[in-house]
Amino acid sequence: MVSLLLAAGASTRMKSKYPKVIHPLCGKPMIQWVLDAVSEVTNNVCVVVGHQAERVKEVLPSGVEVAYQLEQLGTAHAVMSAREFLDPSDDVLILYGDMPLVRGETLKRVIQAHRSKDCDVTVVSIESPDPTGYGRIIRDSQGRFVKIVEEFDASEQEKRIKEINTGVYVFKGKKLLEVLPKIKCDNNKKEYYLTDAVGLLEKVNVHKEEEVEDFSGINNRVQLAEAEKIQRMRILRKLMLEGVTIIDPANTYIDGDVKIGKDTVVHPMTFIEGRTIIGEDCIIGPMTRIVDCVIEDSVSVVRSECVGAHIMSGVSVGPFSRLREGTVLHSKVKIGNFVEVKNSKIGSNTKAQHLTYLGDSQIGENVNVGAGTITCNFDGKKKNQTVIEDDVFIGSNTALVAPVRIKKGAFVAAGSTITQEVPEWSLAIARARQENKLNWVLRKKEKEEG
Repeated sequence: MVSLLLAAGASTRMKSKYPKVIHPLCGKPMIQWVLDAVSEVTNNVCVVVGHQAERVKEVLPSGVEVAYQLEQLGTAHAVMSAREFLDPSDDVLILYGDMPLVRGETLKRVIQAHRSKDCDVTVVSIESPDPTGYGRIIRDSQGRFVKIVEEFDASEQEKRIKEINTGVYVFKGKKLLEVLPKIKCDNNKKEYYLTDAVGLLEKVNVHKEEEVEDFSGINNRVQLAEAEKIQRMRILRKLMLEGVTIIDPANTYIDGDVKIGKDTVVHPMTFIEGRTIIGEDCIIGPMTRIVDCVIEDSVSVVRSECVGAHIMSGVSVGPFSRLREGTVLHSKVKIGNFVEVKNSKIGSNTKAQHLTYLGDSQIGENVNVGAGTITCNFDGKKKNQTVIEDDVFIGSNTALVAPVRIKKGAFVAAGSTITQEVPEWSLAIARARQENKLNWVLRKKEKEEG
């Protein structure tokens, strides 16, 4: 079994400067969803590219072969462009790169139907309430297959037929290679139709699928949004059946490559994206965005944004926190409201509860970071590191001017600006001495009134 994905078209209806098949759907280019489904039936895959071929190639995984259709002259012409990939001894599965809802289990049924009938080609059809734009399956009075008519060439009577050609086929490789050279472009669009290859073969099996959604093609942004909604609900259903609680599926957005452990609860208006991995017994959301993070067990992330962070077990984040790339939070760390962490490693049991920025920092265990603390990590040319060792207390409203080190057990007084190393178990005070001028307000008032 080999598979051929047709992805060469320009798709003007998307109104986009990008190729249609690279538009994202639930976190992946739509063509990747097709490739994922196809990978369940074969590892021998070729994608036919044409319009903006290099952009399409950029999103294809390694191991996928590429064929070029230099002119877009129809579906049969696209298959002809990949003739070197085809072998007479193979079965050939052909489908489109803009069909992201197709599933491996559905393709397995199609292939089984093809092989059980020992036919030259299997055509996959569905009943569509709105067949506009699709080729119609024409049958005789006994229900036997006669031909496929493209809509552009169909009569008014034929256009009323609801059974449509999905564009998914399984050919015997030998038969396909025999008929490809015989296909002509004597139709209204002057294109080489793959449906004509079907008409040239003797043993044609029409496999009618009940899973209509699987064969939805994407031609515009409305259809893309509709497909995303379907795919998103499939993802959420799978997670719920695996033991994840999703409070409000209609308002939860989880990408296809996300993994979540059992007994984790996901609250509404939460976005979990990329290749995020979340462990068991976590509380995520509401109003939270997590991208490409690793989150271990028993973590709470509430009303926060986390991108590229590693959060270990027992950590609490939020509300209104921001974790940026390179953040590592060890067990039982507490990151509170309006705290931002970037490219920093924070040791176990450390707390930064309020209004704090920790950038390019190495922070030890059992550290208390007071409200309003910032690491001044950028000197105008490069980023510098702040090191805070174990058991340090940082008072509120402290500025740590990097590069700087606060050694074990030290205490930094509130309101300090620290520019030098603080020794172990020392108190650092770096602020102007307070001066009280008695009755200054009264004297100023008397002067203004007089």
